[in-house]
Amino acid sequence: MHFLSRRLILPSDLNYANSLFGGRALEWIDEEAAIFAICQLATNCLVTKHIGAINFESPGLQGDVVEFGLSTKSIGRTSITITCLMRNKFTKKTICLADDIVFVHVDPETKAPIPHGKTLESLKLQDI
Repeated sequence: MHFLSRRLILPSDLNYANSLFGGRALEWIDEEAAIFAICQLATNCLVTKHIGAINFESPGLQGDVVEFGLSTKSIGRTSITITCLMRNKFTKKTICLADDIVFVHVDPETKAPIPHGKTLESLKLQDI
């Protein structure tokens, strides 16, 4: 898993219990996973199709620095499936794990799924 990005939890990111709002965490995870998928497939014509299991394990608190670990789980003809782990940068405690985040490569005009031409083996050879 590659840890590629970090964010600081600000007061505007908190819920009524003064911990990271789950919706904000999912927003960040979707964005980070999308950027990772765009870099893997070398195209920005992707849409989020599905986010599978989401497990919140510990709270993120104001002032915490969180980091996002991403890996390619599988690749299909038109899709890529990503796993994203959000954890506290310093304690390494997992805050949230989102598994089976599926992005689909689409035609920019018709929005219909189209092949991306990548394989899991070809992704392993490139530098992210």
